[in-house]
Amino acid sequence: MVVTVIDLGELRDGAPPGPAPRPPRAVGRPFRLLVVLLVALLTLATAAPPRGPVEWTLPGGLGSTVFVSGDVVYVVRPDRGGAGGRELVAYRGGRERWRSPLPGAGTAVSVWGQDGRVIVAGRSGDDTDWQTVTYDAATGADVWRRPGIAFAVGRVLLIQSATSDTSTSIMGVDPADGRTLWTAQMTGALGFDFEPTGPVRMVLSPATGQTVVVDARTGARLVARNLYPVPRPGPRRLQIARGLLLEFRDGDGDIQAYDLDTLRPRWTVARKLVGHVESCAALLCAVGLAGGMTAFDPATGAVRWSVDRWAGVAAARGGRLLVGVPDTDLDAGLAVLDQQDGRLIADLSGWTLVPQHESGGPLLATRPLGGGRQLLTELNLSGEPPSIQGTFTGTGCTTGVTLLVCRRPGGDYMVRRLP
Repeated sequence: MVVTVIDLGELRDGAPPGPAPRPPRAVGRPFRLLVVLLVALLTLATAAPPRGPVEWTLPGGLGSTVFVSGDVVYVVRPDRGGAGGRELVAYRGGRERWRSPLPGAGTAVSVWGQDGRVIVAGRSGDDTDWQTVTYDAATGADVWRRPGIAFAVGRVLLIQSATSDTSTSIMGVDPADGRTLWTAQMTGALGFDFEPTGPVRMVLSPATGQTVVVDARTGARLVARNLYPVPRPGPRRLQIARGLLLEFRDGDGDIQAYDLDTLRPRWTVARKLVGHVESCAALLCAVGLAGGMTAFDPATGAVRWSVDRWAGVAAARGGRLLVGVPDTDLDAGLAVLDQQDGRLIADLSGWTLVPQHESGGPLLATRPLGGGRQLLTELNLSGEPPSIQGTFTGTGCTTGVTLLVCRRPGGDYMVRRLP
């Protein structure tokens, strides 16, 4: 409702005022007409439907791939020269910021912005090895390149040496200039343990000899210990989660947990046919080879709860877990569970989670409507019905913190700004 207030002046004490003189016809009508028009305009503005989502289209085409980092979209596509090369094109909003050639004809597997640089990791030109190329984020100028594949662990940039190197190593690298900060020889298993506000630790565990925990920011050795002074029979697998080094003994089905601070054994549980273990909020969730999950206390290994249908934790927020159906790998089968007891809060069958290029963004999911149309929703894990964000035409979506990108039927990309 719109309320219009017209100031009639100040009412003073004393004798009541006499009747106001009738305004001249030429003055009164225009004033009343102006008030009516003002009220109409305000009413129309209030009743107008909300504006639709802000979205635009970027050129893609056959053989292109897209990546999201912050408010910038990066498209890797065949260059316009037609000589078999590829180029990286950066867009902010609907405008092209810059374009730069990628070395050779290799395929990019990751593109992200970090510390004023755009880092591209992918296959080399002959597709036999890995290479990392870095550009200035503002201009697209080529800054540095190195053999090997780069990846970010928190805000730490690491490069694993090229497969053609005779001595395999992993290096901490300065993203500004590509300078090597430290190097560690790598044999056997490699894993990482990091939290957004905690330490970034790297674990090197050979088949024999000492397992070493390294500070990934400085390369300093934190602790080293031989976990197997007496070789054990049968295959074993290693994984890191919630400050623990977990060993899966496929022979007897045991899971052995070692404290990453000391590499001393913490607990052992018997759990056969476990595919992997992942963090599920304050607990550890062991995912079975045929589906289902069992939640453990990371301090003691005590079983808290177990479910048969659901498997794989996509997100953990506010004491709730977003999980999927084993056979679909989080496609067309989602659910919300209570973190403490595994109780089903909401069954979200039919929704497909949109992959995230960045952490910290909204949890988006889609559901097909037919005719190429998709229904978009944001999942809040509260158990309430999903919050519908509209519809669009496209497939192969990915999301960052502020942008959603999907491929249109013709090969171009739809970019939608998230609310």
